[in-house]
Amino acid sequence: MKNICSVIIGLVLIVVINGCHNNNTLTNKDVSKVICQMSAVMLHDVTNPPLAARFFAYTCLSGYEVVTENDKQVKSMQGKLNQYPIINKPKQISGYNYQLSAILAMYKTAEKLQPSGSTLMAKNEQDFIDSCKNIGFDEETIDSSQSYAAFISKKILAYANTDKYNRISNYRRYTPTGTPGSWDPTAPSYMLPVEPYFNTIRPLTLDSAAQFVPDAPIPFSTDKHSAFYKYLLLSYTKSGNGLTQEEKNIANFWDCNPFAVQNDGHMLVGLKKISPGAHWMGITNIACEKAKADFVKTIQVNTVEAIGLLDCFICCWEDKYRTNRIRPETAIREYIDPNWKPLLQTPPFPEYISGHSVVSATSAVILTHYFGDKFAYTDNVEHDFGIPPRKFSSFQQAAQEAAISRFWGGIHFMDAINNGLHQGNKVGYWVLEKISKPGK
Repeated sequence: MKNICSVIIGLVLIVVINGCHNNNTLTNKDVSKVICQMSAVMLHDVTNPPLAARFFAYTCLSGYEVVTENDKQVKSMQGKLNQYPIINKPKQISGYNYQLSAILAMYKTAEKLQPSGSTLMAKNEQDFIDSCKNIGFDEETIDSSQSYAAFISKKILAYANTDKYNRISNYRRYTPTGTPGSWDPTAPSYMLPVEPYFNTIRPLTLDSAAQFVPDAPIPFSTDKHSAFYKYLLLSYTKSGNGLTQEEKNIANFWDCNPFAVQNDGHMLVGLKKISPGAHWMGITNIACEKAKADFVKTIQVNTVEAIGLLDCFICCWEDKYRTNRIRPETAIREYIDPNWKPLLQTPPFPEYISGHSVVSATSAVILTHYFGDKFAYTDNVEHDFGIPPRKFSSFQQAAQEAAISRFWGGIHFMDAINNGLHQGNKVGYWVLEKISKPGK
């Protein structure tokens, strides 16, 4: 992840060691570094996309909570997020640097949430502390900042523990129904479905997982005159041999499949990539760097973006397992061509609706709110995977491209993409409305 971290953080000839600065003031680079390191740990752990969004959300909330208690311009999430607790800093905690505490709170939360956090993220935290000592933070300030960070992290982790995610492991194992038109595992790994009960956890801003139910998918049919069969033929002809090189490039750019595997003789070899949410968190910090956002704004934007990611994944996963629709690969092989393969590897969960379409639309709404509708940037988040950077004139353009990439990749039908964009837009605006409510 060395290249991704250096690209996102933008460490360019600065007189700084590993994230702290000689005036004891932290910047957007320090926030983005934690996010980048979290993404690296997610690659190591092969974290699934919905769960990655959960990790980002609570980690960012830890840093945000510290900021709200020390900057009167930043309002608390209490009364805005579902069941968010009132957190009052103990009076005995003093002598801290609140920016340092915010970063440390993020580290401590990520350490507890991520499977490899106790080793990998803990090492990153210690490196960060060592660098702060090297550039002038005194021991007393660091110790006080750590105590404050530990207090906040403990409160946010307690909040996270009430979202019911810990109950999912007790639910009955999900079994494909085997009915015509329903989802089945796909080659080459035939993996079990990812997070079939993710819709049962508590959203952060939504009233429920089913708040923004999209239009129903085109009904499954093997009738060659049906709307579904026309969709099937469209995917077969276009996503098979009808793609231009640019369309292939776009599909590969937005692949973001943490579960991809390939055959190597008698073995299956895993191909690790970042999730859609991690990609958009990377874009968030590219935008913060280009806009020269200060520390506080960077914490704010990352937190709202992460909240949006979690809520839109909850919405999307509600629809995936409710509709339980067959993937193009399965349908085409069964009803048209048994040897057909999509350009991208089909992810291990039902087709409708398109997750990347939902996630990208929500992210574009939120980032446009903070940076404007004509914010041009270069996305080089995928550099580590041998994928060249792409330039975008706006976040909305990027969202539209990410969405259509799923059709070109052969893993989604067009109604899943179009309705996914609609749902994602609704979630994005809802999140912004809830966050902008008057707070304490």
